[in-house]
Amino acid sequence: MNLKEKIEEDLKRALKERKEREVSVLKLLKDAIFLKEKEKRYKIFSQKGEIGEKELEKESQLSDEEIIEVIFSEIKKRKEAIFEFEKGKREDLVKKEKEELEILKKYLPQQLSPEDIKNLAKEIIEKVGPNFGAVMKEIMSKVKGRADGATVSKIVKELISKK
Repeated sequence: MNLKEKIEEDLKRALKERKEREVSVLKLLKDAIFLKEKEKRYKIFSQKGEIGEKELEKESQLSDEEIIEVIFSEIKKRKEAIFEFEKGKREDLVKKEKEELEILKKYLPQQLSPEDIKNLAKEIIEKVGPNFGAVMKEIMSKVKGRADGATVSKIVKELISKK
């Protein structure tokens, strides 16, 4: 079962169990995935021109990695909202966003710990030198889907500043 199918199954289950928050989050996630597929379909069509409907449909399906990118995007939105709601002292909305964040995190692969990221960053810095851009390019290709870019960036900056 791929990630998209799992999300759809979980949505059906949440609907049956009347879990309103989970239903809401999963519907938004499905919509985000649909929009990304539509965008991909448009790119494929504009590049290839004439293409069969079934072939276009098949090629525009998102891979699990692409779905994880969509989930990360949704998580980032929730984190930004939490930050803004905390500034506005809206604890009710902070709580809601945090609940949604936890629901989304269930669909991500096992995340790397900050210590794992730090060890990997140290190896890469030894290999490519203390060049932030080069280190980030290398490390992000290795941790894709398993670590938040902001966290990785923060750790890399700390390590490079110590050099």
